[in-house]
Amino acid sequence: MEGVINAINNVIWSNWLVYLCLGTGVYFSFRTGFSQVRHIKEMVKLLFTGEKSSEGISSFQALCTSLAGRIGTGNIAGVATAIAMGGPGALFWMWTIAFLGAGSAFAESALAQIYKEEDNGQYRGGPAYYIEKGLGNTTFSKWYGIIFAVATVLGTGLFLPGVQSNSIAVAVNNSFGISPNIVAVFLMALLALIIFGGIKRIGSAAEVIVPFMGGIYILMAVAIIIVNIGQLPGVIALIFKSAFGAEQAFAGIMGSTIAWGVKRGIYSNEAGQGTGPQAAAAAEVTHPAKQGFVQAFSVYVDTLFVCSATGFMILMTGSYNVIGNGGAMIVENLPGVEFGPMFTQIAVDSLIPGFGGSFVSIALFFFVLTTLMAYYYIAEVNVTYISKKIAGKSSKLGINLLRIVLLGAVGFGCVKTATLAWTMGDIGVGSMAWLNIIAILILSNTAIKCFKDYERQLKAGVPSEEITFNPIELGIENADFWVEKSKNK
Repeated sequence: MEGVINAINNVIWSNWLVYLCLGTGVYFSFRTGFSQVRHIKEMVKLLFTGEKSSEGISSFQALCTSLAGRIGTGNIAGVATAIAMGGPGALFWMWTIAFLGAGSAFAESALAQIYKEEDNGQYRGGPAYYIEKGLGNTTFSKWYGIIFAVATVLGTGLFLPGVQSNSIAVAVNNSFGISPNIVAVFLMALLALIIFGGIKRIGSAAEVIVPFMGGIYILMAVAIIIVNIGQLPGVIALIFKSAFGAEQAFAGIMGSTIAWGVKRGIYSNEAGQGTGPQAAAAAEVTHPAKQGFVQAFSVYVDTLFVCSATGFMILMTGSYNVIGNGGAMIVENLPGVEFGPMFTQIAVDSLIPGFGGSFVSIALFFFVLTTLMAYYYIAEVNVTYISKKIAGKSSKLGINLLRIVLLGAVGFGCVKTATLAWTMGDIGVGSMAWLNIIAILILSNTAIKCFKDYERQLKAGVPSEEITFNPIELGIENADFWVEKSKNK
C-alpha cells in the first residue's frame, strides 16, 4: 500500500508540475507586463491600506495569514536541502521562481476576491469558489470545486499538520530535552485558543507573530552577514556561477541545481498552489486587484527575504555539504526533517557558540505554529464549501469536527514520526496545485480584466483608496458579492 501511495506521489510531483508552475508564472508575468516590477511601489503601499470590518480582515492581516502558511519548515529545512542537493546556485533558481510566481499569486488571489462570498458574518473564498463560479456554475464546475475542496481538507486538515508538529517536537526535544508529550499538549492548547476564534483571531495572531519571528530571523541572518561581510562578494559570485554551471565544483550538478531550486522555491512560496487565495478572499478591500498585489508581494517576503536569510547564513559560514559527484561531499542516510535545521544551527553557532540549536528550535516553533493556523483556516474554508454544496448551508458541526481532527493530528505528529502522512499530505497539496493552476489558466482573462481595470483607474489619477470594482461593466459574471456592493453604493 505504501508503495502505491509513493508511486502516486511521484506522478503528481513529477517535473511536469514544476514546468506547469514555472510556465504559468511566465504567462501571467507577460500578460500583466511584469507588474511584479512595475507596481512594486503600489504593492508596498497597499500592504498598510484597507480597514477591518465586521465581515473581513485588513489587507495586512490577510498578508500575514497567507505568509503564516508560506513561512514554515520549508524556509529552514527546504532551503538547506536545496543547497545541499543542488549546490549554492539553487538559491538563484529559488529567486527566479519567486519573481515569476508573483504573477501567479496575483491571479489566484484576485480571482479569490472576485468570487468570494459572505457566510455567517465572514468572507469566504478561494479556488473551490472561483472554480465553480468562474467556470459558469455548471455541474462540471461544481464537482471540480468539490474535488479541489476534498483534496485541500485531506492535505491541510489531516495529513500535513502532523508532519509540521513532528518537526518542532523533534527540534525542541533535541535542544531542550523537553518531552514530545509536553510539546504536544502545549502546542495543541495554544493552537486551540487561536483557531476556535475563527479567521479574525487567526488574522490578529498572524499579524503579531509573523512579523515578529520573521523579523528576528532576518536580523540574525543580517548579523551573521555583517560578521562575515568579507565573504559576501564571493558568496554572491558563487551563487550565480553555480546557478549556470560556471563554477567547476558544481558544474556536474547543474540539472540538480535548477530542479532543486525550482522545486523548493515552489514548495516554499506556494504561488499558484491554491493555498494563499483563502486568506486573500477574507480581506476587506475596494477592488480585488488590491489583494492580488498584496499577495504577490508575499511571495517576495517568503523567498527573497526569509529563504535568502537562511541561504546566506548557510553559505557565508560554509555550514553545508553538497550531495553528488560535483559536490564537496556525499552524504548518505539523509536524516529527513532534521537535516535542514542542522545546517542552519551550525550557521548560528558560528556567531553565538551553543545558541544555534535553541534559536532554530524557537524559530521553528513559531513558524510551525503560524503554518498550522493557516492550514486550519484553509481547511475550514473548504469544509464550509463542501457542507454548503451537500447540505445547502455551512455546518458548525463540520467546522468543530475539523478543529478536533486537526488538533488530534498535531498531537499525534508530535509523538510519532509521520513519514506516510507527509507523503499523503504531499499528494493532497500536489493535487491542489494541478487543479488550481489549470483553473487560473482557464480564468486568466477574468484575472487580467481585473488587473487592467485597476491599472486604468490608477493611471487616470484615481487615488488607490477610491478605486472601485464593478464586474458588470467588465463583463464578469457570477461575481455576486461585488454586484451587490456596487448596487449599495
